[in-house]
Amino acid sequence: MAEAGGKSTVLNGASEEKEPGDDQHREEEEDACGSKEEQTQPSSQDASNDIAEAPVDKPKPDVKGQTGANGEDEDEDTDSMDGSGLCSLTEEGERESEEGRRERVKDGAKRAARKRNRPGGGANHSSSSDEDDEDEDEEEEDQKDDQDDDEAMEAWLGAELREMRGPVWRAVPSLLSREIGRESHQFVRRVCGARGLVQRLACQGRLERHKGCVNTLHFNPSGTRLASGSDDLRVVIWNWAIQTAELEFDSGHKSNVFQAKFLPHSGDSTLAMCARDGQIRVAELSATQRCKNTKRVAQHKGAAHKLALEPDSPCSFLSAGEDAVVFGIDLRLDRPANKLVVVKEGDKKVGLYTIFVNPAQTQQFAVGGRDQYVRIYDQRKINENDNNGVLKKFCPSHLVPSESKTNITCLVYSHDGTELLASYNDEDIYLFDSNHSDGADYLMRYKGHRNNATVKGVNFYGPCSEFVVSGSDCGHIYLWDKYSARIVQFMEGDKGGVVNCLEPHPHLPGMATSGLDHDIKLWAPTAENPASLKGLKEVMKKNKRERDEDSVRHGDQYDTQLLWFLMRHMRNRRRPRARREGADADTDESWSSPDSSDEDEGGPDHVQCMSS
Repeated sequence: MAEAGGKSTVLNGASEEKEPGDDQHREEEEDACGSKEEQTQPSSQDASNDIAEAPVDKPKPDVKGQTGANGEDEDEDTDSMDGSGLCSLTEEGERESEEGRRERVKDGAKRAARKRNRPGGGANHSSSSDEDDEDEDEEEEDQKDDQDDDEAMEAWLGAELREMRGPVWRAVPSLLSREIGRESHQFVRRVCGARGLVQRLACQGRLERHKGCVNTLHFNPSGTRLASGSDDLRVVIWNWAIQTAELEFDSGHKSNVFQAKFLPHSGDSTLAMCARDGQIRVAELSATQRCKNTKRVAQHKGAAHKLALEPDSPCSFLSAGEDAVVFGIDLRLDRPANKLVVVKEGDKKVGLYTIFVNPAQTQQFAVGGRDQYVRIYDQRKINENDNNGVLKKFCPSHLVPSESKTNITCLVYSHDGTELLASYNDEDIYLFDSNHSDGADYLMRYKGHRNNATVKGVNFYGPCSEFVVSGSDCGHIYLWDKYSARIVQFMEGDKGGVVNCLEPHPHLPGMATSGLDHDIKLWAPTAENPASLKGLKEVMKKNKRERDEDSVRHGDQYDTQLLWFLMRHMRNRRRPRARREGADADTDESWSSPDSSDEDEGGPDHVQCMSS
């Protein structure tokens, strides 16, 4: 396919294959990854030459009215397709006849193709001169609008991009070194962080067992098993390599399971879980692939979205809830839950969506939620009378005075704890230096996706956190080069429209993802050619347009959480009464009850698992 000379700066991260019609000037411009200067449109004659050289059976976008009235031939729409076949993913390609492709001439296609975006734009135009004049005027207006949109998109995306660095891993020298035993122990590690393999990620299979949205994924430390939790209240342990479920059990939760994680160094025998009902539960798994029971160990007065594991502890972890409370949980204690801090901004509590422990300094943890600040605490010296116990906090400088309801939906530390990645709803993803002083601004910004419909996850990818990966409301998965902030991979994820969870494999080049679909998708670098990022530009423009349109309604989905809480509380008030009248004793008490650490163990806090 003909490439339009590197027109969009965001596409420079992709590896493009040379196609007929490319000239040396275009190749030089594509190689200059950091170039931000505006590119010109190819001429109509150039477009015609490109089309004439295209293969006969090459699929083309479905454009109504590509041939004008009276048998006039029409040229390629270089604006809507960017001169390179990068059409919108919402359009389905349709093969044209050989004769139709050969009969194109200079000016007709621009008129017909741009009419696609207007009601009735695909119909053949009238032969009258008045209608032709009107069409020409509308063409000029549409062309100007498209050019303005492209320029605005270029300026927005290219404002904070850096030059793409050269590859740090080369296949042939690395293979030769491994063959002679030189640095063979580093081979797989370096492969996992290779940009060339990231650009070849492709879907390898689907794990199907759940009957609801899959909200959580987590590999065990050795990477042999994968745990998933869902709206169906079930947890499944997968042997992902052969795509089979080893174990399935009832979580004991009464509402959507938001997270399920293997505790490290536990022999995969202990699984910690949290859910929308606010409960923190622990499942005891046996070596015979069955669940012994699940036990509630803490209770938030609001949804609990995330757990934070301590890297070297098989019995300690943290939880955060929308009640602004952070619990430290130690399974060795009779009363496991210990309230570490109530997160506040001034005198106002801040509901939490995410929490993560610093892997290099495990006494520190970071939280984010219903405001714009990333807060870092140190468990050894939390004094709520001194700055509400906060060690330091970060926020993008332009969001500090923001009056909009900006929220942090997810944050994670890098592999060595030196960096923090935070995803903001209806905003972008920001990278912070965790060693900077209080109030420091962000280092890098990653643009293009959309985070509005759900509490979206974000993650690092690669053994040295070389890439940033996120899902999007548009149903796609984005991978950015961390250093340059350029998109290097763009994949269609969930058909349901939203990708929430992204879990890289701990040792191999690949990852698992999930979202509103009821299945789990496994990704590995098996594509024959690097990603072309086809359709990326149109999808990003749509994401930005929708985000701008919704800015006045920013944060509305979070306000509905309070309504849900009240309705859920009213329903649950009747449940204890029903249980006293003979309901099933395995169900737990109302999730708005006091902390489980203040109650006797046994009874409703325990659920005996049924074998699957």
